[in-house]
Amino acid sequence: MRRAAGFTLVELVIVIVLLAIVATISVQFVALSTRGAIDVSARQQRALQGVVISEQISRELREAFPLSIRVAGNCLEWLPIEAGTAYTDLPDGGNAIAVAPFANTPPSGSTRAVVYGYGTSADSLYSSASPGPVSPTIASIDNSVSPAQINLDANHRFRERSPQRRLFVVAQPVSLCQSGQFLYRYSGYAPSTTQPTPPSVTPQILSANLAGTAQFQYTPPSFRRAAVVQFTFSLKDPQGDETTTVSQEVQIRNVP
Repeated sequence: MRRAAGFTLVELVIVIVLLAIVATISVQFVALSTRGAIDVSARQQRALQGVVISEQISRELREAFPLSIRVAGNCLEWLPIEAGTAYTDLPDGGNAIAVAPFANTPPSGSTRAVVYGYGTSADSLYSSASPGPVSPTIASIDNSVSPAQINLDANHRFRERSPQRRLFVVAQPVSLCQSGQFLYRYSGYAPSTTQPTPPSVTPQILSANLAGTAQFQYTPPSFRRAAVVQFTFSLKDPQGDETTTVSQEVQIRNVP
């Protein structure tokens, strides 16, 4: 009599166990591969975020008046340059400045004129005291005549002359401040001899995932080299403890 073909119970159990082992290994392999891809993507996103933030900060700092940079606590502050020109005559207690015409007329109403300023503290550049390196607010600029004329809101006397007769128009201050895991940018506030930390205006969020403390270091300019600002911050993975550190050094042009 011919024996019936088939699997025994032991063989079925062995097959099931082997399939379970293969399935477990396959699931773990897929899970680890997926986790690895997610980690790589997160690192790339943090690296891109760091590049965008550092480039924005660097671009703004390169347009800062080099003597105006000051650091207090977790805040970095500076006066942005709106335009530069050469003056032909400075007021001696008046409110009109004769200058070479601007390539593009800078705004007025909240901007101020700066002449030289070396040998003074950064705090004095946020004051419009007379005599001093910074003028009161610019009321208007007539760029249609030669020489062009800057009209101030009040009389002023500049304390010193520039060796190269350089004059800069600066805007209201800008600050970068860290608060917890946030990095904020502040603008549109009035200058003060005491650095605000932070200013009392609504900020723009640059980053919401900082880890540790952001560091700002400033090396003042001299007659032979430019000012240097170095900033370092770390970005944290919101899904884990991995961080990406960004460190950037910015040289600011120095023209007396």
